[in-house]
Amino acid sequence: MRHNLPTSTPSLPRSLAPPSVEKSDMALDDPTMARADVNAAVWGACDILRRSNVAGALQYVPELSWLLFLRVLDSREAREADESAAFGQEFTPSLVAPYRWQDWAAPDGPKRRELAAGALGALKGFVDTELLPHLRALRDAPGATARQKVIGEIVASTERTRVDTDRNLADVLDRIHALDLAGEDYDDLFPLSQVYEGLLLKMGEKGNDGGQFFTPRDVIRAVVQTIDPKPGETVYDPCCGTAGFLIEAFKQMRRNLGETATGAEISAMGDRRIYGREKETLVFPIALANMVLHGIDAPNLWHGNTLSGHSQYEGLWESAPPLFDVIVTNPPFGGQENADVQTGFAYRTSATTILFLQHVIDALAPTGRCGMVVDEGVMFRTNENAFVQTKRKLLDSDVTPNFHPAGTRDRRL
Repeated sequence: MRHNLPTSTPSLPRSLAPPSVEKSDMALDDPTMARADVNAAVWGACDILRRSNVAGALQYVPELSWLLFLRVLDSREAREADESAAFGQEFTPSLVAPYRWQDWAAPDGPKRRELAAGALGALKGFVDTELLPHLRALRDAPGATARQKVIGEIVASTERTRVDTDRNLADVLDRIHALDLAGEDYDDLFPLSQVYEGLLLKMGEKGNDGGQFFTPRDVIRAVVQTIDPKPGETVYDPCCGTAGFLIEAFKQMRRNLGETATGAEISAMGDRRIYGREKETLVFPIALANMVLHGIDAPNLWHGNTLSGHSQYEGLWESAPPLFDVIVTNPPFGGQENADVQTGFAYRTSATTILFLQHVIDALAPTGRCGMVVDEGVMFRTNENAFVQTKRKLLDSDVTPNFHPAGTRDRRL
C-alpha cells in the first residue's frame, strides 16, 4: 500500500464578489456567456437574500443549496419523464404536485398562481408549513428511493426558509427558475457547478467561519492528481466537508474513462464508486447538493461522527464497501475527541488528526492508495505515544508513506 500525505501551503483568499454582468449579443450556446448568465442569476439571488437579512455566506449558501437542488431535480425529472414516454415506459417522479418546482416555484406554476392570489404571506407559509415538512418526511418514508432520501437529507435541517417576505422569496425563485437547465446530460450543468463552487469558496473566506469545511481547490487537485483514481476503483473521504475531494476524484475518473464513455458508465461510476462521511449538520446537505450539481445523482454520504461511529443518518450508505481503493481527505486540525471515542482506536489520543490517520489506515484496501493532508505535528511530534505508535505502524506495515510537509497549522484559508 502507498500513502501519499501532502499538506497544504498557506494561500491568500481570493475575492469572489460577483462581477458585473451585462447583456450582450453573444450566442446563447457560448460556454463563457452561459456561465456569465448563471453567475448573474445566482449572485442576483444572493443579493436578494442579503436584502432579506440573510447576511453571511454561511446563511445564504445553505438556503441556495436546497433551492438550486430542487430546480435541477425538476428539470432532470421532466426530461426523464419525456424520455420514458417516448419509449412507452412508465416513469415515477420523486415528487408529485403541488411539491414539484414546476408547481410552486415556477412563475406560471398552478400552485404559485394560487398562492399569489391568496393572503399576504401565503407563499412563504406554504414553503414553511407544507413543502419543507413534506420533503423532510421523504427521507424515512417506507420504500423511499435513493433520490427521495437525498431530497429529505438536503432539507433535513431546514425548518423554514430564511427569506423574510413573499416578494423577496418570489424574486429569488424567479432568478433560479430563469437558469437554463434543458441540456441532455450532466455536462450542461457545468456552468452552474462552477458558480456553485464560487459560493462555497465565498463561504470559506476569512471572516465567514466556513473555512473549516473547505479545502483550497488547488490543494485538492494536487492531491487527487497525485493519487490518480481510476474507473472501477472506490473512493472515500471520511470527513468530506463540502465534498471537494470526492468531486475532484469523480472528475479525474471521468477523464481516465475517456471521451468514448457513455452516460450510463459515468452515472454508475458516480453512484457506485464515490463515498464520504461528514459530521456537521450545516455542511452535510451542502455536500449532497454539490455532488448532485456535479453529476453524481445518488451520493453515497454518511451523516455522523466518523471517529465514534455514531450516525445521524445512514440511509445513503447502504452500498458502501468495508474497504476502499482510494482515500483522499483533509481531516480537521486541532480537533479533540473524548475518552469514549478514543476507546475505538489502537492508539488513544484526543487529537483528531491522529485518530483520522488510524481510521484511514484501517479503511484502506490492501493495494489501496491514500492522499491525506496533515499538519506537521503528525510527522515531528514525539511527546505523545499515539503519535509515535501511529507513525511506527505506517513504517512497520506494508504501507509506504510519502510525507510532503508544508508547515500548515490549520485548515482555514
